[in-house]
Amino acid sequence: MITKATLGFLTELKSHNDRNWFEANRKEYQAAYADFFDTVVQLLAGVSAFDDEIASSGLDPKSCIMRINRDIRFSKDKSPYKTNFFVFISREGKKSPFGGYYFHLEPGASFGGGGIYMPEPAVLDQVRRQIDMHFNEWLAIVSEKTFSSQFPEGVLPSGKLSRPPKGFDASSPALEYLKYKGYYTQRFFSDKEVVSAGFADELLEVFRTARPLVGFVNRALSQC
Repeated sequence: MITKATLGFLTELKSHNDRNWFEANRKEYQAAYADFFDTVVQLLAGVSAFDDEIASSGLDPKSCIMRINRDIRFSKDKSPYKTNFFVFISREGKKSPFGGYYFHLEPGASFGGGGIYMPEPAVLDQVRRQIDMHFNEWLAIVSEKTFSSQFPEGVLPSGKLSRPPKGFDASSPALEYLKYKGYYTQRFFSDKEVVSAGFADELLEVFRTARPLVGFVNRALSQC
């Protein structure tokens, strides 16, 4: 499980983000990673209990966890490491075009949820068409009581068009959602919550609430 030591390592990494410090503290990194990995194992087992696509994917936890090394080739910020741990559970792993469930662990800024974030244009077009054709179903998902309680901000867009997307009717009742460039949910957690013994179960309830949204998105992509 995630512990104060897990968060402590990430806090120190933020203050000493260089390779020499990292190598000198590699054992601490490995211990923090092991804590996160253990949580991911629990999450995979829990999600598999209510999402058949995940259950049948046979995912290796490592295939869902993002590398801690940053890609600095085109970045002005040359810090070599991310200061968080991140997992994305989707039917094809972390690089999947499909929707899924995610958790970002960072001291003072941890959050999780589900959906699809900044998809490629062809994928986004399919999701928009699904929403346009099945708008009543979409509304039922995003306005459901538990969904609204877990995600007070509703569905987030990862960017939004100012005009109707090409190929869609400007009079569509789904227009505001069709302008979205992504469809995901977000719930923040305090440090006290993430180190609690029941945190994995709490996060799984968040994922379970996002399951209808993830299923709706993935149905669109399965028709590609």
